[in-house]
Amino acid sequence: MNNPILEQIDLPIFDHIKAEHIYPAITKIINENNSKIKVIENYNASKIDYAFVDELSQLDYKLSNAWSQIGHLNSVMNSDLYRGEYNKCRELITDYYSNLSQNTKIFNLYKALKESTIFNSLNAIQQKIINDEIKDFKLGGVDLDEDKKTIFKELQSKLAKLSSKFEENVLDETNNFTLNIIDDSQLDGIPEDILESAKSLAKENGQKGHTFTLHFPCYVPVLQYAKNRNLRKQMYEAYAKKASEFSDKKFDNTAIIKDILSHRASIAKLLGFNNYAELSIDRKMANNPEEVCSFLRDLSHKAKPYGLKDFEELHEAAKKDGINDLEAWDVAFYSEAIKQEKYSINDQEIKQFFPENKVIEGLFNVIKNLYGIDVVESAASVWHKDVKYYELCQNNKVIGSFYLDLYARKNKRGGAWMDECISKSKFNTNIDYPVAYLTCNFASPIGKNPALFTHDEVITLFHECGHGLHHLLTEISEFNVSGIKGVEWDAVELPSQFMENFCWDWNVIENMTQHVHTKESMPKELFDKLILSKNFQSGMQTLRQVEFALFDMLIHMESNPDNLDVISVLESVRDEIAVVRPPHWNRFPHSFSHIFAGGYAAGYYSYKWAEVLSADVFEEFENNGVLNKEVGSKFRKEILSVGGSRSAKESFIKFKGREPSINALLRHNGLAA
Repeated sequence: MNNPILEQIDLPIFDHIKAEHIYPAITKIINENNSKIKVIENYNASKIDYAFVDELSQLDYKLSNAWSQIGHLNSVMNSDLYRGEYNKCRELITDYYSNLSQNTKIFNLYKALKESTIFNSLNAIQQKIINDEIKDFKLGGVDLDEDKKTIFKELQSKLAKLSSKFEENVLDETNNFTLNIIDDSQLDGIPEDILESAKSLAKENGQKGHTFTLHFPCYVPVLQYAKNRNLRKQMYEAYAKKASEFSDKKFDNTAIIKDILSHRASIAKLLGFNNYAELSIDRKMANNPEEVCSFLRDLSHKAKPYGLKDFEELHEAAKKDGINDLEAWDVAFYSEAIKQEKYSINDQEIKQFFPENKVIEGLFNVIKNLYGIDVVESAASVWHKDVKYYELCQNNKVIGSFYLDLYARKNKRGGAWMDECISKSKFNTNIDYPVAYLTCNFASPIGKNPALFTHDEVITLFHECGHGLHHLLTEISEFNVSGIKGVEWDAVELPSQFMENFCWDWNVIENMTQHVHTKESMPKELFDKLILSKNFQSGMQTLRQVEFALFDMLIHMESNPDNLDVISVLESVRDEIAVVRPPHWNRFPHSFSHIFAGGYAAGYYSYKWAEVLSADVFEEFENNGVLNKEVGSKFRKEILSVGGSRSAKESFIKFKGREPSINALLRHNGLAA
C-alpha cells in the first residue's frame, strides 16, 4: 500500500492521507527509531561527542514531522475512523517517548558528554541543548527505580488517553447541540448575516426556520445581540453546561478532570515535587507557583476597582430594561449596548470594513514593513478546499511557509492556534525552511460576499500569526531549540501578543480596511471611536483571565487532589476575584481544554505573564514608530530568530536593555494609576 505519510518528499500530501495510513506509518517510524536507539545505546561513553545528540535529534525530527500532520488532521478534519487510528497511535507515541526518557544508557551518554572535555568546546546553543536534555530525562523519570518507572509510564499513558477523551467530549458536545427556532419574532436584534447562516444550516438539516449552534461565530453574536432574554439563556446554558454532569452523560468530563488531576499529582510526587504546579513551573520563567499566585493577585488588586466600575455600569443599563438581577447571559448583550451608546460603535458595523482579502493584505504589509519579507500565495496539497498556502520570501528565496485555515466547520476543533508542520533543522533535505499551520474558526463567506471579520477576530489572526513568525523566522538549525521549541512556556505568548498591538494603529488599519459595499477605507472618526473603546471593560476582562489562571494554578498546587472539589475551588477564586458571578450550574472547567487537553496545565497564567513582556517590548515601537524597520529588525534578531537557543529572559534583556516592567501592560489596558 502506498503511504503518503512515508512518501512525503517536501510538504505533506494532505489530500491523499487517509485514516488507514496512520498506524502503518507511525509503527514503521517508531520501529526504525527504536532499532537506531539500540545501536546508540552501545556507544562508548568515553569517546562520545556531539554527533550522537544529532543522531537522536534526527530520529525525533522524523517522528515529529509525521505526527504533526496526523495530529493536525485530527484537529481540523475529525471523524470517528480517523480519531480511532489517531488515539491508537497516540498511545504508541506516548510509550515511545516514555521509554526514551527513561533510557538509562542514553541518559548516561548525555551525562558523559556533559562531564567530558568536549563539552567546553561546544557552542552555547549545543551546551544548552545538552543541559535541557539532561533535565528532561530527569523529569521523564530516568532516575526512578524500575517499579516506579513502570508506574510513571502507566500514568503518562493514562493521561494521554484522558486528554484526548476530554477534547473529544468538548468537540462532540459542541457538534451535538443545535437549537432550531421557527418563530422569527424570537430573533429580534440578531445580525442579518448570522440569521442568514442559521437559516442556511436549518435548510441543510431539512428543517424550517433558523438553526443555531455553539460554534463561536454563531454563539457569540446571539449573546451579544439577541433581545430575547430567554434565547440568550438557552444558548448560554447549553454552552456553560457543555461536557458536564448536566449534559449528555456520554460527554461528561467530570470523572476525567478528577483522574487527570490525580495522575498529574502522582507523577509530580514520583519526581520529588510537592505538587504538579511545581513540576510545571520547573521549566518556565517563573520561579515557583507562589510567585505566580502573587503576580496574579497583584494584577487582580490593580484591576478590581476598574472591574467593579464596569459591572456597575452593566447593572445600571440592565435596570433600565427592568432587570434587577443581572445574569451571566445578560453580560454580553448589555456590554454591546453600552459600547454602542458610549462610542457609537458595534462589532457588526466594524466588520463591514474588514473583508478577508483586505485583512490578509494588511497583515502581510505589516510583515513586509517590519522585516522586509514578502508573503505570497502558492500551491500545495491541502486538507480542505478553503485552506490556502503562503510562502515567506526574502532576497528571492523562500524562508518559510504556512497553511491558513480560517473558517469554522463541523468536526474542526474550536478556537484558534498555530502549530508546527515542519521545523527548521539541519536535517531538512528537500525543504530547508520551516512550515506552520495557522488555524482559526471564523464565519465563512455567505453567498457572493467575502468573509467579514470583527475587530476581535482580526486581533486573533494577528495573534496566531505572531506565533507563526516565531516558528518561521528562526535562524536556529538545531532541531531541539528551533522556533518555539525550547522556549519557556510563559514566554511563548510574547510574539503573538506583540502582534496584536498593530491592530490598534491607524497607519495599519487605514490600509487594511475596505467597506464590503462602498469600497471605502474605515473613516478616521470610526477608528478613533474604536480606540476609545479599546479599554472598554478592561478591568472585567483582566479579572476574568486572572480568575482562569488562578483557578488553574490552585487546583494544580493541591498535593492530594483525589478528594478535591474543583467547582468549590473555582467558586472560592470567584469570591476573591470575580465581579461577574456565573450561575452555580456553570461548568467552565469541563471545557477548559487549555489545561486539561492542551499544554497550559499550571501554565494558563502564561498569557498574562507574557503580556507584561509583549507590552514592554511594544513600547520600543511606540517610542520609535510603530512600523520602524530598525526596531523590527532588532526584535527579529533578539526575540524571533533565536528560538529556544537561550533563555527568554536573556532574549528580552538583549532587546530591551533591562528587566521586564509591568507598567506598559497597565498603561495599555487603561489600568495605570
